[in-house]
Amino acid sequence: MDHTLRARRAVAAAVLAAGCATGCAAGPSGEDGRVDVVAAFYPLQFVAERVGGDAVDVTALAKPGAEPHDLELSPSQVGQVSKADLVIYLKGFQPAVDEAVEQEGGDRTLDVGSVTPLLDVSAGSHRHEGGETDHEDGAGGKDPHIWLDPTRLATVADRTAERLADVDPDHAADYAARAAALRDELEALDREYQQGLSTCQRREIVVSHAAFGYLADRYRLEQIAVSGLTPDDEPPPQRLAKVIEEARTHGATTVFFETLVSPKVAETLAREVGAQTAVLDPIEGLRPGSGDDYFSVMRANLATLRPALGCS
Repeated sequence: MDHTLRARRAVAAAVLAAGCATGCAAGPSGEDGRVDVVAAFYPLQFVAERVGGDAVDVTALAKPGAEPHDLELSPSQVGQVSKADLVIYLKGFQPAVDEAVEQEGGDRTLDVGSVTPLLDVSAGSHRHEGGETDHEDGAGGKDPHIWLDPTRLATVADRTAERLADVDPDHAADYAARAAALRDELEALDREYQQGLSTCQRREIVVSHAAFGYLADRYRLEQIAVSGLTPDDEPPPQRLAKVIEEARTHGATTVFFETLVSPKVAETLAREVGAQTAVLDPIEGLRPGSGDDYFSVMRANLATLRPALGCS
C-alpha cells in the first residue's frame, strides 16, 4: 500500500471516530429535524428523495458527471457517512464507500443489494461458443445494476421507506405513501417497456459496458458487451474481434455508448460493423446541469432502443 493511500485511510478513520465521539444518537439529526440521508450514487439518491420528500435531507457521494465506480471519498465525505441517520449504498459497487461503511458499522446503513436478489453477471448476456459470456465476473460474480429493472427499484423504494420509518417513526405513513406512489410510477414505466419491446426484429443490444443485464433479463433482450462491469476496462483485441463478429452475425444496426465514459471504443466498433452509434444510458449518474431524472432517462433509453432493434 502506498503512503498516500495509507494516509487517506488514516484521516478517514479519524473522521469516523470523531463523528461517533460527538454523538451517534438515534432519530433525525439533519437540519430542521429532517432525516440526514447519504446516498452513494444517483439512482439511490433519486429513490431517497422521492420516498423521503421534504422530511429528508439527501446528500449524494457521487456528484453529477462523475463515474461512480471509481469514486474516491474525501475526508469530509467520510464524515458525512459517519454522521448520517441513514446511508444507502450498494455493496461491491464502490469500494471506497464499502470501506467507509465497514469502518463505521452500526445499523444506519441500507445495502440495496440485500433487498432484491442480484443476478449472476451472465444473466441477460449473449453466450459465445464454449459458454463464455460477454463480460467479466464482478465481486462474487453478481451484477450490481439493479435499478435498470424498474420493478426491482420499486422494491428498493419500499425498503427505503421502512428504514426511514425506523429513524423517523412520526413520518412512517408519509414514507409508505410516497413509496407506494413511486411503485405505481415504476410499474407504469415497466408496462411501457414491456409493450414497447414486445415486437422487435432483433433482441441483441451491443453495448460498451456490461451494465444492462437487468434490463435485458426483464425485457427478454441479450446484451453483447465490449467491456466488463467496470466501464473503463480496456477490452483486449480478441474481445473486440469477438464482439464485431457477433454484431455482424446479428445484423446490429447500432452500437450503444454512455454519457459518462468515452465513446471511442463504441465508435471504432461501429465503423467496423457499418453501424451507427447512440446513447444508452445506464443511469449511474446524471450529467452536470441536466434537467433529467430517472424516468426521463429511462424513457429516452426506450425511445433509442425501439428503432435500433426494429420494434414495430
